[in-house]
Amino acid sequence: MSQETLFGSGPALPPAYPERAAWGTAPKLRQWQAEALDKYFTLAPQDFLAVATPGAGKTTFALRAATELVDRGTVNRIVVVAPTDHLKRQWADAAARVGLSIDPNFKNSDGQHGRDFIGVAVTYAQVAMKPMLHRAKTEAARTLVILDEIHHGGDALSWGDGIREAFEPATRRLALTGTPFRSDTAAIPFVEYAEDKDGIRRSRADYTYGYGSALRDHVVRPVIFMAYSGQMRWRTSAGDEMAASLGEAAVTKDVTAQAWRTALNPQGQWIPAVLAAADKRLTEVRRAVPDAGGLVIATDHEDARAYAGQLSRITGESPTVILSDDAGASEKIEEFSAGDSRWMVAVRMVSEGVDVPRLAVGVYATSTATPLFFAQAVGRFVRARKRGETASVFLPSVPNLMQLANQMELERDHALDRPEKDNDDFLPEEGLMEAANREEKASDSLTKGKYEALESQAAFDRVLFDGGEFGTGGEIGSDDELDFLGIPGLLDAEQVGVLLRQRQHEQQSRKRRTSAAAADPQPAVVDHRQLTELRNQLAKNVSAWSARSGMPHGVVHSELRRICGGPPVAQANEEQLNKRLKKLQDWFIGRK
Repeated sequence: MSQETLFGSGPALPPAYPERAAWGTAPKLRQWQAEALDKYFTLAPQDFLAVATPGAGKTTFALRAATELVDRGTVNRIVVVAPTDHLKRQWADAAARVGLSIDPNFKNSDGQHGRDFIGVAVTYAQVAMKPMLHRAKTEAARTLVILDEIHHGGDALSWGDGIREAFEPATRRLALTGTPFRSDTAAIPFVEYAEDKDGIRRSRADYTYGYGSALRDHVVRPVIFMAYSGQMRWRTSAGDEMAASLGEAAVTKDVTAQAWRTALNPQGQWIPAVLAAADKRLTEVRRAVPDAGGLVIATDHEDARAYAGQLSRITGESPTVILSDDAGASEKIEEFSAGDSRWMVAVRMVSEGVDVPRLAVGVYATSTATPLFFAQAVGRFVRARKRGETASVFLPSVPNLMQLANQMELERDHALDRPEKDNDDFLPEEGLMEAANREEKASDSLTKGKYEALESQAAFDRVLFDGGEFGTGGEIGSDDELDFLGIPGLLDAEQVGVLLRQRQHEQQSRKRRTSAAAADPQPAVVDHRQLTELRNQLAKNVSAWSARSGMPHGVVHSELRRICGGPPVAQANEEQLNKRLKKLQDWFIGRK
């Protein structure tokens, strides 16, 4: 079907709707959008599910379909259902650009929208509150329902029941999603399921356009994941002090979860170091893309505000902070999107569907780690504006995040009846992290004690790209880290791969030369028990000095490293640890 056939003049519009000549100019279609539209109008189904990777242009596809359905007289009313209030406004703005007047401010109490609008944008929660109201409006007109991010139909039983009740009489239903559905057993309304040879029912999309295809078509940016590890120390609910390296393989899942939580604690040194590294990366990107911006995704409001304060100190510029309870959140997002300031900090509001095309650098500083959320969060950085733009996302080095980063191009379907052992969309660490967060927040208001982050140190770990891993690790500020932070901001996917392999080879050669120069024919035997004892002794002395001086543990360690030299505690040798203990003794007796 040609574009002329698809978007030519159609039957007369309802009297209350503006004339066709006054409508906006439709944007040129991408190939996948044209193919999906051709299939849509060939099938002419009541229900159609389109799965397209974030940044691919699902909104343009859906609004072009809506325009044609209105032109043909197939529908005379449009309802857009979105997850958030901000996305309602975003849909209304996009619809206005192609001549469709959608009211994003409609409330259930209004009863009906103004005659100047062809329809409304509502949230899933709004529909669930008054499904019969929306059903009556659906029955009263030839209604097209656009269900944006349809996977939210399974978020709560009331939401699924609500959209089923409200929109069962619709003339057409167009469902959209940018990421694979969650693997639970709640069937989402208006989605077709098919049973495979294993007896598992899986969702069936009518058209799919994945990240791999979009990357080949230069519709999305390649993503470079910058992973950071480091040494963590915390106090458990039993009062025991624990220490582990972030991402260390030989630890239990609950230790991994607590180390991860310790890394994200804004009072430690891990987060400031990673934010500073991300800002260096942003500076490099802005050499080629002057308006490039960054986004930090935080776990909660308290952390978001703390991270914003740290960014202010790092950059000298106050970032935009987006909180879900902020009445002006949408205006702040729009202002940031249209400007050229460096950083925005948010909790969950900017993780899904929000369109800020200039975002190029991200910091994943949240404990939420389902594949769905991860893909949506990364999707905020992949929208391509011109060929060669790259996205860089900074991550904690924890196993499940590394797995998700390495599987960016894999597609998952929404499955019903999946055996519990196969339900890999919710990895164990996710529940552990949520429990750790709940425990810490409860202890803040109850007892003071249960979990306490004591110290966190950051170290550069590796770079993940296109299923491969690059880099040999290094200290913060080392050449090993700066080699990757300084990658140019305008490179296509193939050039990124070539440059990463080159940097990897250079680092390996440099380390071999260093090792050869430092080789000792009779190396000293290291007493690991002695090192462990010295580390424990240093930790106790640091805790005592922290209690006496009011200086946070991480700051004490950083000051000792600054004065005495040497690497973080986990890599320090006996001489370096003794030197720091001696300096602490000097402090206790009043010597400088």
